[in-house]
Amino acid sequence: VWEWVADCWFDSYEGAPGDGSARDQKNCQSRVLRGGSWRNDASYARSAGRFSYDNDVRYVLNGFRVARTMN
Repeated sequence: VWEWVADCWFDSYEGAPGDGSARDQKNCQSRVLRGGSWRNDASYARSAGRFSYDNDVRYVLNGFRVARTMN
């Protein structure tokens, strides 16, 4: 799935936080999706692959990933 992340969509990285925190703004209408999905070609299957999508739209290729630290 394209992974929803907390960042608000901006056309460039100019002004983005340097500490890895999410880039947000009041009344954000579009969020960032990362990583591509099973339906995309390999060039999207990386964390640098990014796309914007409206906050209130559902789509079968968009979702989130669950991660857990293993001991």
